[in-house]
Amino acid sequence: MRKIDLCLSSEGAEVILATSSDEKHPPENMIDGNPETFWTTTGMFPQEFIICFHKHVRIERLIIQSYFVRTLKIEKSTSKEPVDFEPWIEKDLVHTEGQLQNEEIMARDGHATYLRFIIISAFDHFASVHSVSAEGITVSSLS
Repeated sequence: MRKIDLCLSSEGAEVILATSSDEKHPPENMIDGNPETFWTTTGMFPQEFIICFHKHVRIERLIIQSYFVRTLKIEKSTSKEPVDFEPWIEKDLVHTEGQLQNEEIMARDGHATYLRFIIISAFDHFASVHSVSAEGITVSSLS
């Protein structure tokens, strides 16, 4: 089985919810494969976004590129709808002055149809997510 970046919009992934939106930096930027684009929060925390895969996947490794994110919680769901999320990963990220945070997470029990990312807190009033990458395989379609 070929491992792919399951979070790319070109692979069918979609950001179906984001708690803030800036027209210059929309949520879709996180999964467009372009490192120059990003999604930014608009102050106040927590902030969250949900990625829908439109299929059952098994994630082996996550890579999140962000700026000013302090605490990140990731929940997953295997439902056909974005419900019944269960806690999966919680990380305190290190502040990297002047460069992107590049957080790589090896995933256990990574079966999902949806991922919910919750930015609990940040190092500043705003935070940005430049890319979310999920290396893994498609298990089956949503039938």
